[in-house]
Amino acid sequence: MKNKNMAFFISVFLLLTSFSTSCSNDDEQIKAIRDRGFLRVGVKVDVPRFGYLNPVTNKMEGMEIDLARAVARDILGDENAVRFMNITAQTRGPMLDNGEIDIVIATFTITEERKKSFNFSRPYFTDELGYLVRKDSSVRSSNDLNGKSIGVAKASTAMAAFESESKDSGISVTLSEYSSYPEIKAALINGDVEAFVSDKSILYGYLDDACILLDEGFNPQQYGIAGKLTNHKLAARVNSLMETLENNGELAAILEKWGL
Repeated sequence: MKNKNMAFFISVFLLLTSFSTSCSNDDEQIKAIRDRGFLRVGVKVDVPRFGYLNPVTNKMEGMEIDLARAVARDILGDENAVRFMNITAQTRGPMLDNGEIDIVIATFTITEERKKSFNFSRPYFTDELGYLVRKDSSVRSSNDLNGKSIGVAKASTAMAAFESESKDSGISVTLSEYSSYPEIKAALINGDVEAFVSDKSILYGYLDDACILLDEGFNPQQYGIAGKLTNHKLAARVNSLMETLENNGELAAILEKWGL
């Protein structure tokens, strides 16, 4: 009986020690940001209205840039204490995991599968996938894409979602992956693909006189701020801030500012 009691107390001690260490590490995550003096945020640079490097001003702008500044203000007391780092769908995960960035705010869709790898905040925007096509194209609905080539971004949710959508619709397409949105837009204009499939919020940024955005959409999805899976304290801090921004109307004001 004594041995069983001793084993029980040892197990409890180890559990409490592990919990204490975890909490300490969580506190250190925020402390490290404060000691560094700036927040490192992974953002897009090619998505107008969300995360965009303005070629005229050479400055970052967009609603996700404003959200990053809000997080910096909350943690560091200074909305300008933030360093923006260009990421892609391929680099965001590794950069979080190896500690190059603290959080990602980059049209990052929340999915159940991704929750296994990242800590997501509550959603800050809801979108759906859509189709950008050329005005001179015969494509005016998704059914017109049967037998044609579609451009999507690498490592995005668009590919799997469109494969499922096309299967349900009974159409067959060729999917072409590209590393960036400007590349897909160029492929569309050049006639290499017949449609640019992505989040509608992203497609709006590439809408011009040569293209139209089809009315139909599919696969509703939500964007969240993502952090490293083990950074619980930082995730809780960001999530609490997002709730505050919702409640005090600042999030709505940011969305309105960028026409979203």
